[in-house]
Amino acid sequence: MTNNDALTDVAGLRVGHARVAGPGALSGTTVVLAPPGGVIAAVDVRGGGPGTRETDALDPRNLVQRVEAVTLTGGSAYGLEAAAGVMAWLEERGRGVRVGPDPSQVVPVVPAACLFDLGRGGEWRARPDASTGRAAVAAAAATQIGAPVPTGAVGAGTGAVVGGLKGGVGTASTVLESGVTVGALVVANAVGSAVDPETGVLYGRYFDGRPEYPAREVHAAARRRLAEAAERNGAQPLNTTLAVVATDADLTRAQAHKLAGTAHDGIARAVRPVHLLNDGDTVFALATGERPLGVGPLALNAVLAAGADLVTRAIVRAVLAADSVEGMGGTFPSYRDLYHLD
Repeated sequence: MTNNDALTDVAGLRVGHARVAGPGALSGTTVVLAPPGGVIAAVDVRGGGPGTRETDALDPRNLVQRVEAVTLTGGSAYGLEAAAGVMAWLEERGRGVRVGPDPSQVVPVVPAACLFDLGRGGEWRARPDASTGRAAVAAAAATQIGAPVPTGAVGAGTGAVVGGLKGGVGTASTVLESGVTVGALVVANAVGSAVDPETGVLYGRYFDGRPEYPAREVHAAARRRLAEAAERNGAQPLNTTLAVVATDADLTRAQAHKLAGTAHDGIARAVRPVHLLNDGDTVFALATGERPLGVGPLALNAVLAAGADLVTRAIVRAVLAADSVEGMGGTFPSYRDLYHLD
């Protein structure tokens, strides 16, 4: 068992990132690749402006039982095309729902969700497409089992912004007393802020021990710089935080759906306000089924609690891993730069 404090600590899951090329591009795609044969999957959408693909297939009442990959992508609804590249890659390897007598006759089900980052690099049409999705899934497949996950402005987090701060990808994991592993990967890109305006502390830090409070003068200067950047950038009307929460426990589809729902609490702890009409906040839950969940009807509770905690921690890590960006599409300072943490 690996321990990178990452989603990939859930054995069998791989993560790959790809970025849209070009000087005016600030967008990309992240793929979570399941082991061959797929994993149980569910989804819960709380934001008022979601952009998704194949999420209805994850309803526990419907036919599809397992999925081979999940795609998180920038580019708003245009970027959902990235999932087509992931589908093509899977089809070439005979991975998907078998629909004919020939083993190659499969339909890969690839749930996907997008976030809004259009124009943040300066070029409105620089957004993920099928080739970006193919590059991301190929990158995932090329990693070793249990490999560390790059964070910050990578993949779907390349153009992510949180309340005017540069956002990105973050990840975290834990092992429960039962031996079950739970992991989370988040793309933090929210209309709301990750920073307490009174103290300068990241909201998520309040749930992770005793936070360090920035000096008042540092916080005051940071607020001024952030306000100046926001004035230069103009309105940033649309965002969306995306997450994948996974476990090696043997969950039913209904239990996975519950995990996806409670994991949204982790977003609410780390970002305020949350789940607005111009967010599309979406959480996927995956279960590989390699370990028994435990005894009794309440055994799921430990997984639910861990999932929410890990989403909070992953958002903090996403914000701390991001670097400042200044270009044709705007100025997006990082938390580390504003609060002199480098």
